[in-house]
Amino acid sequence: MTTASNSRQFLGRTILEWFSSLPVFALLLLTLIIGTGEMVHGQLLKLGESMFGDPSAQVQYFMLRADPVKPDCDPNPNVEAEVQKQMSGTKAAGGGDEIDNLFGDAEPAAADPAVIRRSVEQAKSICQMKMGLYERVVQHQTTQVKIYRTIETSFFGLFQVGTDNRPLILLLMVAIAAITTTLGFHHIGIRPGHYTKDYFVQSASQAVASGLLLFSTVRYYQILQGSGVPIEHPLLHYIWMGLFAILLLINVKRTVMPVKSPNGSGTWGSALLSMPLYAQMGSVAGLYFLYKGHHAGLAIYINQLMELPSIFMNLGLFIWSGMLLKQSRVVDLFMDVLRPWSLSPQLLTYIILLAAAVATAYTGASGIFVIAAGGIIYHEVRASGGSRQFALAATAMSGSLGVVLRPCLLVVLIAALNKQVTTNGLYHWGFYVFLLTSTLFFLASQMLRKEKSNIEAFGVAIPAMLRQMIPTLPYVAVVIIVVALYEYLLDTKLNEITAPTIMPVMLLIILVFDKFTNKGKAELTPDYASHRQIGVEKSIRYATNETIGHIGALLSLMTLSLAMGGVIERSELMSYAPKVFDSHWTAMAFLVVTKVLLGMIMDPFGAVVLVSGTLAPIAYNNGIEPLHFWMMVLVAFELGYLLPPVAINQILTRQVIGEDEVELADKEFANQGFYRRYVRCILPLVVMTVGLVVVSFGPLAVHDYPSLQFIADWFAPAHAN
Repeated sequence: MTTASNSRQFLGRTILEWFSSLPVFALLLLTLIIGTGEMVHGQLLKLGESMFGDPSAQVQYFMLRADPVKPDCDPNPNVEAEVQKQMSGTKAAGGGDEIDNLFGDAEPAAADPAVIRRSVEQAKSICQMKMGLYERVVQHQTTQVKIYRTIETSFFGLFQVGTDNRPLILLLMVAIAAITTTLGFHHIGIRPGHYTKDYFVQSASQAVASGLLLFSTVRYYQILQGSGVPIEHPLLHYIWMGLFAILLLINVKRTVMPVKSPNGSGTWGSALLSMPLYAQMGSVAGLYFLYKGHHAGLAIYINQLMELPSIFMNLGLFIWSGMLLKQSRVVDLFMDVLRPWSLSPQLLTYIILLAAAVATAYTGASGIFVIAAGGIIYHEVRASGGSRQFALAATAMSGSLGVVLRPCLLVVLIAALNKQVTTNGLYHWGFYVFLLTSTLFFLASQMLRKEKSNIEAFGVAIPAMLRQMIPTLPYVAVVIIVVALYEYLLDTKLNEITAPTIMPVMLLIILVFDKFTNKGKAELTPDYASHRQIGVEKSIRYATNETIGHIGALLSLMTLSLAMGGVIERSELMSYAPKVFDSHWTAMAFLVVTKVLLGMIMDPFGAVVLVSGTLAPIAYNNGIEPLHFWMMVLVAFELGYLLPPVAINQILTRQVIGEDEVELADKEFANQGFYRRYVRCILPLVVMTVGLVVVSFGPLAVHDYPSLQFIADWFAPAHAN
């Protein structure tokens, strides 16, 4: 997303930046603080223990975090007097406990002085221990302890408030981003808006969806009010209602007073293709629930976003990381290392995709990497001699390979919702799935080659490559230092849990380093890098502005995908599927087709939530291993993201590269065969289809034919589960 340079400004910022960029930037930083807070607080507790703990006095730091309370017992009672007092009390009460007198006419048991004396002495001993501990704690309450604990407990209170209010932070971020994205016409559609009719259809469809969402959220709140049970977090309901009311007003105004495009009127057919996907999903789901009389249905399902706030907040951080990456020269420097080899477009693309897969895993989802680095990938493939069609295929495919690698956020969500699998097991098998699909892409791309390979001689390429590696070393050092600081100072390793917190910090430091080391130099600004800003502040601001647009577009789509999942769930379509099939081959075939269809129309996060509760039990009941099932699901989803009617990765590629370049790609092979005319669509589809068939049915063949068991034994270590 970009802001208009000619917009009215106040203190060097547009009004939209003051009311959008600044709050979202603050919320992103707060999310980082929440994520880092637990790590830092753990170290503060350890430091407090090492500084103020006294093992010899049996005083630990946690005892010093607040003023001690003096025990209200007597450490030196008169034992004999207390025994006599209790004896007198027992006799006055009738000689014993009332329960003793419930049965029969037996005489009440006389109190035993020896037992009472032991009890009093025991109480005295416990009181003396408490009093002794209290006095030792008081002695350790030094001025230094009080200063340190004030800092530690204040920090704990700060990040604890954030932790307790994750849903509120997420919803505020989504609301601000959704409004900003709507104002800028940046929601995701099959094609972007370009003409006057496009903008009219976008506004009208969003007005319908916003109206249905507003009605549902109001009815949901009314139903909760009428239940007689206090409403939990009413502020969340107010924000939902306020968000959809604002979106409704914006889009109604634009429908009544359409935005005029300088490009002309356009056609209604192309205008329908520009309709935002989230508006389509919202309208379909809203009308379905309205027809069924379930007025609160839409609101109930979109509120599932609040059930897993950490996942979606982390997604926002990953998007921010991707946009920060775009502002740096990191990808350029990596490409500089490869250029001396004069690799063929196919081999260069293969290497790029291997690196892109790792970056995809660390940016959370396939679409984010396409947005962040798609322009650079397209440019490099074209510069190496690749056709526009092949470059578009590589760009669309760049985000499809890494979703099975550590520490991809989608795998974390699967493990969180399904106790039958673990992240370790999923990542283990995901690595082999990645090897399969990446190798398939390389083999398929070789079929397009016409020219012979002219790889540069080793004696020429290696020295040139080593020279190009020198500028990358400081960036590698920054990465190593950041990872080491987290690991050794905060006792936190970089993994799937901590990556959403560590990656933005790492990218911020890299961006600052990149801008300062290139200060005063002419920045590289080819077409694919025209978005880069000069200076740290401008770069971070621009990256945050882009982040807002993508958060608004992607999370709106994900939220309404949850509602579409609700439609599928409430319509009980899944109930028509057999619970037990004749064989696990038939069951797998059914599940494969179903997952691809879901991937074609739903966002991955919403689809995982739906599959976990509906289709996963069918797989388990038919003898399909949970790990095998979820590996198939991930590959099937990626295939679905490349297929119409949505084809989200293809859509994002078009948005990143531009409609003009796509049209040129189509004209480039207009007179050639069907395959070469549509390589940008067919090549990724062929690769992912073959990969899906192997992943889905290969393990079944190994299971059914003992002679193939050695394959499973070779790939599966003892720790995989």
